[in-house]
Amino acid sequence: MPSTPNRRPDHGFRKPRHRRGAQGGPARQHHLAEHVLTDHDLDLTAVEIPAGPPPSFAELGLPEPLVTALTDAGITTPFPIQAATLPDALAGRHVLGRGQTGSGKTLAFGLAMLARLAGGRAQPRQPRGLVLVPTRELAMQVSDALLPFARALGLWCRTVVGGTSFTRQADALRRGVDLLIATPGRLSDHVRQGTCALSDVVVTALDEADQMADMGFLPQVRAILELTPADGQRLLFSATLDHDVDALVREYLHDPVTHSVAPASASVTTMEHHLLLVSAEDKLAVVAEVAAREGRTILFVRTKHQVDRLTQKLRSIGVRAGALHGGKAQSARTRVLGEFREGRTPVLVATDVAARGIHVDDVSLVVHVDPPADAKDYLHRAGRTARAGRSGTVVTLVTHRERRQVQGMTARAGVRPLATRVRPGDDDLARITGARRPSGEPVVDEPAPRPRRRGGPADRPARRGRPSGGFRGDRRPRAERHRPQPAR
Repeated sequence: MPSTPNRRPDHGFRKPRHRRGAQGGPARQHHLAEHVLTDHDLDLTAVEIPAGPPPSFAELGLPEPLVTALTDAGITTPFPIQAATLPDALAGRHVLGRGQTGSGKTLAFGLAMLARLAGGRAQPRQPRGLVLVPTRELAMQVSDALLPFARALGLWCRTVVGGTSFTRQADALRRGVDLLIATPGRLSDHVRQGTCALSDVVVTALDEADQMADMGFLPQVRAILELTPADGQRLLFSATLDHDVDALVREYLHDPVTHSVAPASASVTTMEHHLLLVSAEDKLAVVAEVAAREGRTILFVRTKHQVDRLTQKLRSIGVRAGALHGGKAQSARTRVLGEFREGRTPVLVATDVAARGIHVDDVSLVVHVDPPADAKDYLHRAGRTARAGRSGTVVTLVTHRERRQVQGMTARAGVRPLATRVRPGDDDLARITGARRPSGEPVVDEPAPRPRRRGGPADRPARRGRPSGGFRGDRRPRAERHRPQPAR
């Protein structure tokens, strides 16, 4: 892209002129105070599930290769959010959808995008479909979910995220990408470097737009949307719709069809909510017993330092736990998530960076070791369990000074948890969480295998030139080599 004097250092784009007074400072606060997105504003009404059997994917209008791939993957019945939004998305309309975490939003927008891209071919550096997500974990999750169906249509699906090789991403873009899944920051880098252009994008999806607003990505998102064709299709899906999302919807979604299959509260019938009242002195011991339970467990704490410290403590007493936070390299985050998904590491200790980036259907317990900051964070953390119709338990550890704050926060989340006072070894603690005493034997990591040398000493060629012991070709003993020579 040609350089411009108004380029911002954070993302490399020129801010649209008509939005320059709406970002930051008092003007931004006034805007939020004037109008915050509500269900009434967008006419988001819950979709009524019709009586009788739900429609099939073929009846919703998906092409036959996608229906066959879904059947091969064991997916035969669409989730309510998919049944509600797919017909409108396939028809090319702008769609605004809200469904609770784990409700099937990824396939709702992903299948529609793939169907619309079928039969075309991407030019080098010019993707035809774009999915914007707030975190690397969510990008990987969306990619894993959509890649088999993209292959069924002969489409190329790639990710562009931070923490991985920029050069490899540029090479993939140069070969042509039909559906690009990206985080705003890294995509902005590619656009600035000229390795990606967005002029051929025919359909754009924003996943978890509210979290992108919370993380400060909206200026980048707006700049990216400005580079896509104005007549392109836009889909916005999220578990909650609030804060700056209303401005995004009104500016970039034209006459959107709105669907909501669940209220913005944790009203999952298969999810139990508990407050465990503990003393500050007993809290760590309670966490240790809960972490030692059977089954996949996610422990949420507030900071990266606390993640590392708690993980180390749990491993020292026999709990095989893995740490996940934004300070780790992408390779380490991918490895930890893989071990958790495969069951080799049954306990995951994480910050909120993982609240929307973990898609593991059989997480049976979520523990708020540190209470979440607000009701929305509670909902997204809790959404890691009770996914895809399974049951799960959500537990919040609450000390005496945190009790009033947590009760207010759960009320705003639409949750009525059962409060129980517990101590280490209590029967109630075991009944609610399956807690048990840790083994006490430290978890020892298996050493990584050392790379094998090619051949042994006998296979190595003889050294040429200077020997390792001294001057070239001089094999006399060291003392003799350095003996002073008589003058001639």
